[in-house]
Amino acid sequence: MRSALGFATLGLGATASASAIIPHILPRTSHECCFTLTAHGPKMSKGPTGILGQLSDGQNRVGGKHPPATYCLDDGKIVDKNHRGCILTPPTTQFQCDEGATPTPGFDAHGDGSLVYKNNPEFWACPVNDFGEWNVYTSPAPGQKKCVQIKLTASGTCRPSSAASSVPSKPSILVGPSTPGEFEFPHLIVPVDEAKPGAQFGNKLNGTVTPSMCTAFNFDIHPDHAGKTCSLLFLLPKQGQLETSAFDLKGQGDLVFWSLKEPVGSKTSFKSLPERRLVGVAPAVPGTKTLVATRECPAGQKIGMLMCGSGIELNYFQDFNPAPIGLYIRQC
Repeated sequence: MRSALGFATLGLGATASASAIIPHILPRTSHECCFTLTAHGPKMSKGPTGILGQLSDGQNRVGGKHPPATYCLDDGKIVDKNHRGCILTPPTTQFQCDEGATPTPGFDAHGDGSLVYKNNPEFWACPVNDFGEWNVYTSPAPGQKKCVQIKLTASGTCRPSSAASSVPSKPSILVGPSTPGEFEFPHLIVPVDEAKPGAQFGNKLNGTVTPSMCTAFNFDIHPDHAGKTCSLLFLLPKQGQLETSAFDLKGQGDLVFWSLKEPVGSKTSFKSLPERRLVGVAPAVPGTKTLVATRECPAGQKIGMLMCGSGIELNYFQDFNPAPIGLYIRQC
């Protein structure tokens, strides 16, 4: 059997202190994420579909072969790569980025990658000319009769900050020498690369995250776990505790975990990843055992999980020998 977002709705079951954790995703507190934006509009000739570009003065455009724009979101406010504040100009609500402007608050990224303003994913594109160039608004521009509704999706490190995504706000650091219970080792480990969305890397032995790479895992949950509780754990011992494994960690940041609607295969690429939903965030700190999330065991099912990073590069050999390292599901 295949699960639908097997760890999508979770509650923490550990009593250990989480004081060492600073959540990066829920809620977002002065941690920026950077991305490009892609417009998705109705199918029409020269329609408003494609990556948002930018004019030299900071106007954001769909179409017209303008250089792709990069944006960063921090505490609901957006700036572009030139550190110009992105605003909704009154009274038209045109989305543009101006030198010296204070960014308009209220933006966020939802779990499906969509950019929202005040929790509304609806944006509008209005034509600038007859050559397929469109400006972006949060409401149809006054006097414009050819405006069409669009959706904007963020491609980069942004993840949702809304508590409505049913994600535990604080994972727990587990204390003590052991974490009792039966462990489920991943039976498939597949890296994917957002920078090479169609690339297929196949089944690997290592978990890898970089600014563009994530790793997908399949777990087979034993039928005997029916009615029991399962936990998603990430174990990162200190280098000196490892006997048959090793890891390389660069930067200081978090690991971000997603539940996949379906398991992955050896030919899965970033482009073909199933629908995903954020389930938790763990600090990438050597010497920690982190309880990311807990729920009823999806007994008898094969489930898929995705691990990405924020502010770090991590590569490790998944291994259950002392000391265990990597992502596991444990029957409590």
